Amino acid sequence: MERDEISAIIGEIMCDVFDLEELKYDDALSADDIEEWDSLSHIRFIVSIEKRFGLVFSSAEIEHLQNVGEMVDAVKQKLSK
Repeated sequence: MERDEISAIIGEIMCDVFDLEELKYDDALSADDIEEWDSLSHIRFIVSIEKRFGLVFSSAEIEHLQNVGEMVDAVKQKLSK
C-alpha cells in the first residue's frame, strides 16, 4: 500500500474518531492541533487504525509517535513486513 493511500485512510479515521466534518490533512498534525483529540479519543484513534489495517502497535511504538506523519510511516513499515 502506498503512503498516500495510508494517509487518506488515516485522514478518514481522524474525521470519524474526532468527529470532524472536514480535515485539512498534514503530516505534522498532532493532538495539539485538534481540539477534540483527548486521551480517550487517542485510544479510539489507535484502535481504529489497528483494526482498519489489521496490525497491532506496542505501547512503546505509540509513545514515540509525535505526529500523524509518523503514524503513517509506522503503518507503512508494519504493512511491508
